[in-house]
Amino acid sequence: MKHDAKSVLAKPHTSRRRFVAAVSAVLGAASIINLLPRKARADELPHLSPNDPTAQALSYTEDASATTAATHAPGSTCTNCNFFRGGSGAFGACQLFQGKAVSGKGWCSGYAKKS
Repeated sequence: MKHDAKSVLAKPHTSRRRFVAAVSAVLGAASIINLLPRKARADELPHLSPNDPTAQALSYTEDASATTAATHAPGSTCTNCNFFRGGSGAFGACQLFQGKAVSGKGWCSGYAKKS
């Protein structure tokens, strides 16, 4: 059997290529995972204080039934707000108050009803 240089170079080394491709895929996936933002669980977030400057600016209250804001509609609470990302617990994350957990029974002037 005669082999010339052209036929030897044209034949791919599939096992080596598969290995290199697999290692590259694993390293790429690991890099992407490390770049993704980590989503904090609401129970790990500190609770938003009504005395916080941003909370005061948005008239945040932990109990919507006790608010005196003229823009508050009865039944409007953080749990039915579009910005609330909480779960079934009493507190949850809110997009308006990054890094803080708000009361599900709360309300602020940034309220936007979920659609």
